Formats: sequence, C-alpha cells, structure tokens
Amino acid sequence: MNTPLVVFDSPEAIGEHLATRLLDRIAESRDAGRRFLLGCPTGRTPRPVYNSVARRLSKTGQDISHLVLVMMDEYLEKSGDGFVYAPEEATWSCHHFSRVEIADRWNSQVLAKHRLRPDSIWFPDPADPHSYDGRIRDAGGIDFFLLASGASDGHVAFNPPGSARDSGTRIIDLSESTRRDNLQTFPAFGSLGAVPTHGISVGIQTIAAAREAVMVLWGRSKAVSLQRIRGASRYDPAWPATLIHECERGEILADAEAAERAETR
Repeated sequence: MNTPLVVFDSPEAIGEHLATRLLDRIAESRDAGRRFLLGCPTGRTPRPVYNSVARRLSKTGQDISHLVLVMMDEYLEKSGDGFVYAPEEATWSCHHFSRVEIADRWNSQVLAKHRLRPDSIWFPDPADPHSYDGRIRDAGGIDFFLLASGASDGHVAFNPPGSARDSGTRIIDLSESTRRDNLQTFPAFGSLGAVPTHGISVGIQTIAAAREAVMVLWGRSKAVSLQRIRGASRYDPAWPATLIHECERGEILADAEAAERAETR
C-alpha cells in the first residue's frame, strides 16, 4: 500500500492542520448523533496537535461532550501476582498526561455542558486487557487514531519490534530501547532505572482497525523512523510504526527536518 506522505514546515503546522481536521470530524459526528472515538498517544509528538486543538476551542467553544479519548497505553507496577496502573499523580503517567495536557486544557475552553466527560477517557484494564478491544468494538470502533513512532526502534504505543500483526491489547515487557525513548520523553523519570519495566498497550490490530489513522513524525530524531516507514509497503514486525500501511485510511505527516534528514540517510 502506498500510504501518502505530507511534509509541513514545522511541528506547529502539523498541529494546526490536524486540529482543524479533527475538530471537523468531531463536529460531523455530533451532527450525526453519535460518539467520536479518538485514539490518543501521550508524549512529545502529539503535543502540537493537542495545543492547537485547545487554541481552536478557545475561539469556537465547540461541543466535545460526545468525544471519547481511547488512550493507547499506561505504565504498570507489580502488585502481588498482577499489575496495577502507575500512580496517576506521577507526571510521566499516561493518566496524568490525558487529564492535564488534554482533558483539562480542552475543557477549560468550552462551556460546562460542552465538555469532555470524565468517564469518556478510556484506559485498558490490567486485570482484563483483552476486554479493551471488545469495549472499542461495542462502541462502534475507533474513528481516528493519532499515532507516534519510537525514535530508536519504531515502537507504537508499547508495541515492540516483533509484535504480531494480529496482536490485541495486552501487558508488555518494555524493551530497553522503548524505555530509553520514554526517558527522553519524560525527563522527570531521572534515570533509566526509574522507568517502569511493564506497560499495558493496545495492539497492532487494535490500531489498524481504526477507520482513519495518521502517523506524525517531527524532528531530526524521527528521520530514521520515517525512512523505515517509507521503505515498507506493508506491516513489518521489525519496525512497528509500519502499521500505518495497514490502516484503511492512513497518512504520514512529517515536518521538514524529519523529511530532509530521512532523504539524506
């Protein structure tokens, strides 16, 4: 599959483009009387998008009360024979990110009756990971998945190299390369030893089943990933970010820095 690539001048330009696109889709869903399920990553890559959405909401006050944030993953800690979520108050936790950097900021821009509801931020349950895929299916499936790629190994969410194409939501032993990437994303960890060794994550099939998906890559650190993605035409387990080629309506958005460095490698 030849997944289209669009190159923008800057991460902020990508953010503005996607904010307009997402808010239009969300409005269309509202007009049709149905929920809109948005698959969301955390970290550096989506921040320009989330920031642009907040700015646009401050001008329009658009109704987002029917929006559901389908979060991709979360760090886990051992508890007895099982796992529990990392502390929500930890600034590096995905629960903290979704509340502070997405929901709180977006909700602050709109009337109370138009706000994203607290029960509309979904996370997979470490006590029953597979139920997440069922919950998504029962809700009609993910309308739009915003995606990011790990710089060093192409991981998407916590899916490491070697992840099966048909993989669903599951608990994953985090690879050292993924943990090093996450240390770069969240310096508050302080050291590699502080980065959790396990996480719960949607799978490759969970993402590929979305009706629409966009892979965002910006900055020089993402040049290798862009090159690997463009060098493939289908999902390559050695570089999970190639899953964008499996999406029914997939697109790659990159900034000039990532694209130019990819071309010179």
